Amino acid sequence: MEVGMLTVPFAEEALEFVLDFAEASSISSLEIATHPGSRHVDPVKLDKPRAKEILKACDARLLHISALAYYTCDLTDPKKAKTAQETAKKVIDSAKLLGVETVCMLAGFAAPGMTKLQTIQQVLPGVFKPILAHARKRGVNVALENWYATCLQGLDTFDAMFTAIPDGNFGLNYDPSHLVHQECDHLVPVTQFRDRIFHTHAKDVLIDRAKRARTGVYGQGWWRYVLPGFGQISWGEYVSHLRMNGYDGVLSIEHEDAAQGREEGFARGAWHLEQFC
Repeated sequence: MEVGMLTVPFAEEALEFVLDFAEASSISSLEIATHPGSRHVDPVKLDKPRAKEILKACDARLLHISALAYYTCDLTDPKKAKTAQETAKKVIDSAKLLGVETVCMLAGFAAPGMTKLQTIQQVLPGVFKPILAHARKRGVNVALENWYATCLQGLDTFDAMFTAIPDGNFGLNYDPSHLVHQECDHLVPVTQFRDRIFHTHAKDVLIDRAKRARTGVYGQGWWRYVLPGFGQISWGEYVSHLRMNGYDGVLSIEHEDAAQGREEGFARGAWHLEQFC
């Protein structure tokens, strides 16, 4: 297992700047945020020469790319879904050029006039069918982050998603933090969906129980995302569960901790995770 990072906080920096930082911080892999116009990997413009440049720059620093990330919720918006599908295919093509096996995405929000479960059952199979077919031809997996605001919320939605879309190259970019603040068991999916976990996010959550007791669960500000080692998750326990279930991939740090700076946050998160890898 290895420590990686999602490059979103470095979106305004050149890719080479991010590579230098990762090397200096003993982070061995990058989950590169990808969208049209990106300074890191632009799926519309990426060609073989640029792909070779990126791979050469990674090799020189003993780094590799764990995934390309195309995070959009437009797939369930009837007016934007077609464009999002076509962009997703370009991201998959970029992954193929870079020798990357996984593209990370989101399930999207509930479709207009539908619940999350109805969207999973009635909308998402049609939305993802062309994307998954394209990915299969390219030898690429599609992994959804289980962000609770999207259709992939509780464990019931996990079950519904893989019942509706059973494709073997469709799985999870599993993020335990989204389950913790919902008081779902974040360890159960590691076993139940062991064959569907293609990539993982390393993000923690800090819960202020005193404030929650005062405001109630529908109140605001009683939980927030933090870096690994600063919240509720026992990372040794979690990593042990991953290992026991055959996962030996990346722990990709997703830095959304407002209390810590960009570079220092990634470095601290990497230091904490490295002891378990």
